[in-house]
Amino acid sequence: DPWPAVEMWLREHSGSELADGAEMLGIAAAPVVRRASAPTAPAEARPRSVEGLLVVDFSALWAGPLCSHLLGAAGARVIKVETPNRPDGARFGDRGFYDLLHSGHESVVLDPDTEFGRRALALLVDAADIVVEASRPRALERFGLDATAACAAGTTWVSITARGRDSPTVGFGDDVAASSGLVAADAAGAPMFVGDAIADPLTGLTAAVRAMSEPPGGGPGHLWEVAMSEVVASTLVDVAEPRPRVRRRGDRWVVDGASGEVDIAEPRRRAGAFAPAPAAGRDTERVLRELEKRA
Repeated sequence: DPWPAVEMWLREHSGSELADGAEMLGIAAAPVVRRASAPTAPAEARPRSVEGLLVVDFSALWAGPLCSHLLGAAGARVIKVETPNRPDGARFGDRGFYDLLHSGHESVVLDPDTEFGRRALALLVDAADIVVEASRPRALERFGLDATAACAAGTTWVSITARGRDSPTVGFGDDVAASSGLVAADAAGAPMFVGDAIADPLTGLTAAVRAMSEPPGGGPGHLWEVAMSEVVASTLVDVAEPRPRVRRRGDRWVVDGASGEVDIAEPRRRAGAFAPAPAAGRDTERVLRELEKRA
C-alpha cells in the first residue's frame, strides 16, 4: 500500500514542493488553499446564434463535452473527435451520463500519428465554425493544429485548461476546485471536496457562454481561454461576508434566507429520453467523404 509513504511525504514537504512534483510527473495534484483571489470578470459580450454552425470537439470527460452538448442543444452540429489509443474515458463510466452529453452528435476517430490522420484533422479544423478542446496547447500543436491560425481564418476556438494556456499542469474538477479555494472542512477541520468535481460543470457552462458570444471587437474569429482555476475562483465570495447557515431539518436540508428557512432542492435527473451516443468512429468515413468534397 503506497498511501502511508505518500502521507509521510506530504507531512514533511510544502505545498509548493507538491505542486512542483505534480507538474514534473504530469499528474493532477495541487495543494489545498482556503481562499483564492477572484480574477476580474470578463467583459460582457453580446450573445450570438450557433444554429447550424459546425462544432468540432476534441475534448473529453466533462467540461468540454458539456460545452459541446449545450451548443448542440442550441442548434449546432457537433462532431466529436477521438484517437484510437485515447478514447474519451467517460465512455467507460456511467453510460447514461455519457449518452446525455453526446446524444445527437457524430463520432470520428482519427490517428494523428499518421499522415492521413493529420490531414483529416486539418480538414476538420478548416471546416469548423467552433473548435472545443481541453488539453495543453502543445498536445494539438504537435498534430499540426494551430489555434492562432484557425482564429485568424475566422474560427471560434474554445480552449479549456486547468490553470491557463501558459501553465503546463494538468488538472481535473476536484483538485482544481480545492487548489482554487473551493473547499470545505469536516468537523475536525480536515479539507473536503465541495460537490462532485464541481469545477467541470462550472467550466463547461462558462465555455458554452463564451462560444455563444460575439467575439470582442467584432473580429471574424477569437480564442476564448477558459481556465478551470479562474472559473472556480470567480465563484468565491469574500470570507468576511456573512454566510447562510445550512442545517438538517428531519429528512431535509435547509438554509436560512431573508424570509426564513428555504429548502435545498434535491438533485433531479433531467426529464426526457436521450438517444444513445454514437459508438466510437461510427461516422468517420461519412464525415471524411463530406470534408473531401467540401475541400
